[in-house]
Amino acid sequence: MEKIGIIISPNWRDYAVKYLQECIQSIRSQDYLGQIQIYITDNETSEESFNFLKVTAPEAQIIRNKNNDGFAKGNNDAIKIALKDDCKYIITFNMDAVMHKSFVTEMVAVAKSDDNIGAVQSVMLLHQEKEIINSIGNTNHFLGFGYCTGYRKRFNDLKLEVSNIMYPSGASTLFKKEILEKVGLYDEKYWMYNEDQEIGWRIWLAGYRCVLAPKAIMYHKYEFSKSIKKYYWMDRNRIISILKCYKAGTLLLILPVFAIMELGLLLFSFKTGWWKDKLRVWAFFCQPSTWKYLRKERKKIQKLRVVKDKKILKMIQGTIWYQEIDDAKLRLVNPIFNLYWQLVKLI
Repeated sequence: MEKIGIIISPNWRDYAVKYLQECIQSIRSQDYLGQIQIYITDNETSEESFNFLKVTAPEAQIIRNKNNDGFAKGNNDAIKIALKDDCKYIITFNMDAVMHKSFVTEMVAVAKSDDNIGAVQSVMLLHQEKEIINSIGNTNHFLGFGYCTGYRKRFNDLKLEVSNIMYPSGASTLFKKEILEKVGLYDEKYWMYNEDQEIGWRIWLAGYRCVLAPKAIMYHKYEFSKSIKKYYWMDRNRIISILKCYKAGTLLLILPVFAIMELGLLLFSFKTGWWKDKLRVWAFFCQPSTWKYLRKERKKIQKLRVVKDKKILKMIQGTIWYQEIDDAKLRLVNPIFNLYWQLVKLI
């Protein structure tokens, strides 16, 4: 059986104290017959934090970072070591989650079922409501917003099968070693949020598939209120994704609606008190260093591309459905944006 590297999401401050014990126990309970090696990055480490990780997960390789280097780099630090250790498959997994005992076995079975599969996501259920879905794959809105599919539906009401998804959640993803070596790791410029969106998009552009493993189950201690407060990273990074991954012609076609959305988001940010974060996002894209980075990354991705936007756009949505957010203005503009997106796809 193939060697599996499991990357538990980076520890920061007291995160491991809250979550690691239950997470690590679920990994120890796996029925997978091959070798499992665990890796944990400790961001902004201290002796107390490092010692806690050693005691709680003595079987894990621990990577110590003096500073909090973010989710993307923290995962990459561990993934690089797992690749050198010749792990055939790399699983990124949130520390605030628990695996069902057959999780790894089912993920690997789906990955091995098709050479064209590059990444696999499990079914993610809510830890507090174990029959309620957190995610059965993620999707994109054409302006770069990413969100979970199937959110808050009942798991037993759905007949799931192995199916294509736009991108897998970094909280529960299996990558094939050879795919990571071809397309690269997480983009560390993202720091946190949307890095899974971008790497999934990149995998599709390189000619591989991202799919759901319907029998692989994990339970996520998910808190939407925590993520939505990270407005700067979520807004900045979704714009980076579309600037990197779309062809120039697609970017030109969505430009009018993008401008309207930016104006709407600015007004929304004044209403909600996030206007400083929104201005920080715009300031980021006004920096020469940002455009140098974007040119370099676009060149790499477009060189990697073997799939036209026409195929990718079929999986990208024209409406915004943002989990717990149900805004009257969204209900008003969604039909208009969706109509515009259907016209773009025809063109």
